[in-house]
Amino acid sequence: MEAFKRVFLIVIDSFGIGAMDDAATYGDEGANTFLHIDERMDPFRIPNLMRLGLGELAQLAQPAHVCRNAPLTGYRCALKERSVGKDTTTGHWEMMGLRTEKPFVTFTNTGFPQALIDELERRTGHEVIGNKAASGTEILTELAGQELASGSRKMIVYTSADSVLQICGHEKSMGLDELYRVCQIARDITMKPEWKVGRVIARPYLGDAESGFERTPNRKDLSVDPPRKTVLDLLKDNGKDVVAIGKIHDIFNGRGITTSVHSDSSVEGMEQTIAMADEAWDGLVFTNLVDFDAKWGHRRNPIGYGRELEAFDGKLGELMDAMQETDLLIVTADHGNDPTHTGTDHTREKTPLLLWSPRFQSTGTLKTQSSFGTVGMTILANFDIGRKPYMIGDSVLEALR
Repeated sequence: MEAFKRVFLIVIDSFGIGAMDDAATYGDEGANTFLHIDERMDPFRIPNLMRLGLGELAQLAQPAHVCRNAPLTGYRCALKERSVGKDTTTGHWEMMGLRTEKPFVTFTNTGFPQALIDELERRTGHEVIGNKAASGTEILTELAGQELASGSRKMIVYTSADSVLQICGHEKSMGLDELYRVCQIARDITMKPEWKVGRVIARPYLGDAESGFERTPNRKDLSVDPPRKTVLDLLKDNGKDVVAIGKIHDIFNGRGITTSVHSDSSVEGMEQTIAMADEAWDGLVFTNLVDFDAKWGHRRNPIGYGRELEAFDGKLGELMDAMQETDLLIVTADHGNDPTHTGTDHTREKTPLLLWSPRFQSTGTLKTQSSFGTVGMTILANFDIGRKPYMIGDSVLEALR
C-alpha cells in the first residue's frame, strides 16, 4: 500500500478495555474501563467508535448498552503493555518505542521526604502544606482556604498513586507566573535519583471558601526527558512535521516535536485536531485528550466519563469526514482508569488500537499485540523510517488494506 502522507494519532487518556494478565499485581484484577462505563450508561451512543470495531475488542465483556448494528470499517486490535507501570508517561513513551523497566519513584504512602520539602521551602520562599497523597479536588476543599488566608505564603503540595509532585496555586493570589516558577524549582530538585518523579504538575485554581474552588485549564506538566530517542525524534530528524496537541509536549518534554498546541479541554483538543485536517503538513498529529482521566477516571465518575466519550465520538465523526485519502487515523489509550474501581488510581489494562482511512477497502480484527509500541512502529513503517534496535513493538501496516 502507498504510504499515508498524514497520520492522526489520538489518545483517549485512560480508556482501558480489560485487565491485563498481571493486573492483580497492581491491585487491578477485574478492572475494565469500557465495560463498567457501558454498564452504567443506558443508552450509550458512541456509533463511530463502534463502527471502528471497539465492540469487537470487547466481545468477552459483552457491552450491553452500545449499539452494535453499524457495519464495521477499518482495523482494530487490543494492545498489551510491556513496561512496568500504569502511568501516563510510561504509556506514551511505550507507544513511541521505549520500554520502561524501572518504575518512577512514588511517595504515595509516605508523602515527600522532609529534606525535599525543606529544600523546596527554602528555594521558593513558600511554606508547604499538605504533603500527602490526595485527590486534586479533595485537597482544595481541605487546604485552599489556608493558602488564600496566608496570601499564598503557603502552597499546597501533594502526590497521588502516580509518580508526581503536584503544586496548587490560586491564579489570583499566587498568580500563574509564580506557580510555574515554584514548579520549575520543584522539577530541578526532583531530578535527584532518590526523588526523581515522572512529572511535576502545576495545578492552578480559582474560587473562594464561600463559592467553592475549581481547577482551571492552565495546568502545566514538567516531565523528564525520555532516556533515549523516541519515534517522535526519528520523525523530526527525517523532516516530518510532529504536531503535539494537548499535553503531548509536556509528556515528552518537548523532545521530537515541531509544533505544540495547548488545549483547555478534550473537546477543544478534538476541534484543534479537526482543524489540522484542512492544513498542509506531512507527518504526525499527536493528540492527548486528558479530561477522560483527570475529570472522570480519577474522580470515579462513570457517567461523566461515558458522556465525555459520547462527545468525543461526535467529534471523531467530524474528523473522519474531513480526512483525505492519504490520511491514516489511529485511536488508542495510554492505560486504564476504571471509574468504578476502588481508590482513585489508574488501572492496569489492555488498550484499544483502532485504525481507519478513507482509502481502506476491507475491515478486520487483528491479533492482540504484545506492546503499545505497535503504534510507533506502524508509524515508522509507514514513513519508511528505520527503527532503533532498542525500540519495542511490531508494525501492523502490512495488514491494512
